[in-house]
Amino acid sequence: MFEKILIANRGEIALRIQRACREMGIKTVVVYSEADRDAKYVRLADEAVCIGPAQARDSYLSMPAIISAAEVTDAEAIHPGYGFMAENADFADRVEKSGFVFIGPRPESIRTMGDKVMAKKAMIEAGVPVVPGSDGALPDDPAEIIRIGREVGYPVIIKASGGGGGRGMRVVYTEAALLTAVATTKTEAASAFNNPEVYMEKYLENPRHIEIQVLADGERNAIWLGERDCSMQRRHQKVIEEAPAPGIARRLIERIGERCADACRKMRYRGAGTFEFLYENGEFFFIEMNTRIQVEHTITEMITGIDLVQEQIKVAAGEKFVLRQRDIEFEGHSIECRINAEDPFNFVPSPGLVSKWHTPGGPGVRIDSHVFTGYTVPPYYDSMIAKLITYGKTREQAIARMDIALSEMVVEGIKTNVELHRELMQDASFKAGGTSIHYLEQKLAQRNK
Repeated sequence: MFEKILIANRGEIALRIQRACREMGIKTVVVYSEADRDAKYVRLADEAVCIGPAQARDSYLSMPAIISAAEVTDAEAIHPGYGFMAENADFADRVEKSGFVFIGPRPESIRTMGDKVMAKKAMIEAGVPVVPGSDGALPDDPAEIIRIGREVGYPVIIKASGGGGGRGMRVVYTEAALLTAVATTKTEAASAFNNPEVYMEKYLENPRHIEIQVLADGERNAIWLGERDCSMQRRHQKVIEEAPAPGIARRLIERIGERCADACRKMRYRGAGTFEFLYENGEFFFIEMNTRIQVEHTITEMITGIDLVQEQIKVAAGEKFVLRQRDIEFEGHSIECRINAEDPFNFVPSPGLVSKWHTPGGPGVRIDSHVFTGYTVPPYYDSMIAKLITYGKTREQAIARMDIALSEMVVEGIKTNVELHRELMQDASFKAGGTSIHYLEQKLAQRNK
């Protein structure tokens, strides 16, 4: 086992990784920008290294700064968390070539699954169902693009091969709009992802967003750890997640879960990962794989009792993979609300000084956050400041506990989206379960009429 791990991230995930390490008796090195100098996890770390100014490109996205911090502190491994460098294959490659262990998949796995066209081909070969669409990247020939559009059937969605996080995609409803949409998306993709390739998929009208958590050791041992429903989202960004997914037959979940585990075995995947699907009319369609720990890993931990971050570390350290599918038990229900520093209804970011911070408690309540009274939320990074998680023996109990927990939460000095979450816990459609990925945006659109 490692003696010292460098955490190449910030915010709640940096604290989450630090807690996992401390429990395992592993020392931690935290890197931080000048804006995060007073963060809780910086104070708690065994060692802390400032790697640059507030702007992420000069600190958390600086490969030389992170590698140098690992060298001067004699860290043995680097955990990237999520976001920033977590799915950067070049970073993973550079970490390992510099003599450190990258706590995550092999660089080639990140590269393959990070390219949506390559990922889709890999899933087809592994027998995982995919959304009907183009066979790889779209060609330059306009006539061929139109032919593919007719074959797939409208509406279609044009996606950047190197895209992610809800960026680099455009829905097309008519053939007349197709070529313009393809050209525009290509231009945007080249600028945002340095990869102009785009591909086409059938646009599903009212799907749910279901994902499967996997763990694998890179030596053909792999398991799946249940599903999560992440359909409550806005602009392709998740707002609420829950596990298990309500209203889907277990036999369907088990079938797709085993296919995901089998895909990991075939590509010798290493570490934690998530297969993301659209689910509609009883069918699953693969859309992408995230080769890292997810923001919403917490709810899987709550229903399985397995610490996913510690499992990541064990796999990276080369420990024998002892988990077996038959040993995994799913109990109860868990919900996560992402608490963001933003206006609850127009979503304008709200950085600034937190003058009062009081978090809820009680049975089945967990909060993952680095915030405290007197903390200043910087304006340079993602607006998420906490994750509020509840657990219950039933979905109804988990919702009730979340409703109570949200009512107890006190945040002053900045705006948060707690009010939106409270409204959603009372929403009849959410309480019934099974809303589509478009539900929240439609609800917000009705509010603004």
